[in-house]
Amino acid sequence: MDEPLNQWFAREILVHEEALTRFLSRTWPYRDEIHDLRQDTYVRVYESAARARPLQPRAFLYATARNLMTDRIRRGRVVSIEVMGDLEALNLKREGPEPDDHAGTWQELRRLAEALDQLPDRCRAAVWLHKMEDLSYAEVAQRQGVSIKTIEKQISKGLRYLAHFYLNRPATEVAAAPALAADRAGREHPHG
Repeated sequence: MDEPLNQWFAREILVHEEALTRFLSRTWPYRDEIHDLRQDTYVRVYESAARARPLQPRAFLYATARNLMTDRIRRGRVVSIEVMGDLEALNLKREGPEPDDHAGTWQELRRLAEALDQLPDRCRAAVWLHKMEDLSYAEVAQRQGVSIKTIEKQISKGLRYLAHFYLNRPATEVAAAPALAADRAGREHPHG
């Protein structure tokens, strides 16, 4: 007979509470929301497990937390790009160290967000839609009202710039990035 859900939940999910809290604290910038995020994660996991128990409960727990953070960011479009960063960096591997063992995750996300802020608006939007919202080139092109070829060029340009910025620029230079972005935006779009 199947194990009762409450027992399974306590054994497979609640045992990770401390590690989950550390993970949320390192990846979510709003400390006052950590408790709510953790509780909402538990609710989602519990409700899902009531339908079908996940084969890898720990990985499912962290994936659920990551998805919840992503949902909150997408719902709150007014949230700055600094919070969004590269959410792919939050993906968890099934093997290896706990997510909270990855020192500097927030700093890396902030650095990537600074780089994204320097892209021209259309290029940034194309990269964001393709990489973060997982839209195909055709879907991005349709949403932006341009050709697929244009989107291919925009995404390629954006990813090349991000790679160059991220790999070749010392972290100490990142503080100057917002001023550079404003300057670049003024040069590229002088009439608004």
